[in-house]
Amino acid sequence: MVDLSTGAEEAGKRAGGSNRIGLLSVALLGIIFIISPEIIGNAFTSMLDKVKPIVVDIFLMGNVGVSIILSVMVGRALERMGFTDALIRLFVPLANRMKINPAVVIPGVYNILGDINAAGRIGGPIMKQAGATRDEQCIAIATMVQSQQSFSCFMLGLIALSLAGINAFPVVLCAVFAPLVIVPFVLSRTIYRNTRAVALKDLPSFTPKTPPFQTIFQGAREGAELLFLLVIPAIAVIYSLIGLLDYIGVWKPFEQSLSGFLGFVGVHPGTGITAIMASPTLAMGQLQEIAASIDPRLVVGAFVLAASGLPLSDVLGQIPAIWSVNSDVTAREALTAAIIGIIMRFITVTIIAFGLTPLLV
Repeated sequence: MVDLSTGAEEAGKRAGGSNRIGLLSVALLGIIFIISPEIIGNAFTSMLDKVKPIVVDIFLMGNVGVSIILSVMVGRALERMGFTDALIRLFVPLANRMKINPAVVIPGVYNILGDINAAGRIGGPIMKQAGATRDEQCIAIATMVQSQQSFSCFMLGLIALSLAGINAFPVVLCAVFAPLVIVPFVLSRTIYRNTRAVALKDLPSFTPKTPPFQTIFQGAREGAELLFLLVIPAIAVIYSLIGLLDYIGVWKPFEQSLSGFLGFVGVHPGTGITAIMASPTLAMGQLQEIAASIDPRLVVGAFVLAASGLPLSDVLGQIPAIWSVNSDVTAREALTAAIIGIIMRFITVTIIAFGLTPLLV
């Protein structure tokens, strides 16, 4: 006979905990309604003011939303033409030396070519198809956030470097392409060790057999689904929390501390905060206007930081949401890997800003 008493007790404890939190919430809201009812309305307005400019002005009315749809479409077209197969086969010899699945580089390359959201949508299934372990999929995420997520960001950054009198080629080589090899090597030896080499003959074909026109149309539809069902909801969550923290008074001190930290690691504070909180492309546009008049180290640092998986809404919201649906990793594992990648990016920023810049000016 099955004893249901233990299960009933545990369910009762969980329900009791939820009920206590619910009662506390009701009591707190009741007190607020009595003492100062406008607090709730003002808090909601603050959240709305943070979310609306990003979701509506940038993603719906601006170029970013359209670029996500086009990036997925172009990525699927490249995949159909055999780009993924060719890239993996080029990377196999080096990956075998590092004893890691060569597919870890795919999301990073698709990020350089298109968009971080499209990179997750396309790269996640490729990682699964290649038989990558969960650790290797986490390495792929950390590697992906080492490169910029829009071509316009890259071009504006190059203009800023030239205006500051900096030779762009070594910066691009060290900041964009070298991490595709260095990050997987470092992480496979430290945090994510469950990796294995895969022989070329054991890799499947990654080129789909769908008709070309159908591939392009499905890619565009997939991009629209990605934008409206994953990207925009994730952004709304992150920026609504920022709006709430701003209303409480916690966010401004954090922004001030962040500004001091950016100056310390070699990033122009104004453009750095824009890259972290809003848009790296917008940050590079701002940097272009002031590049000739500020310290070259700050220009290089801002460029390297913008050439990453930022803004923060991508790291905290979009990457976990997209990778948890399209790969074997959970949202928490994807978030952890993305944060590790961004921490490594800040280390790269400091090394290049203070170590490489004096040699280029």
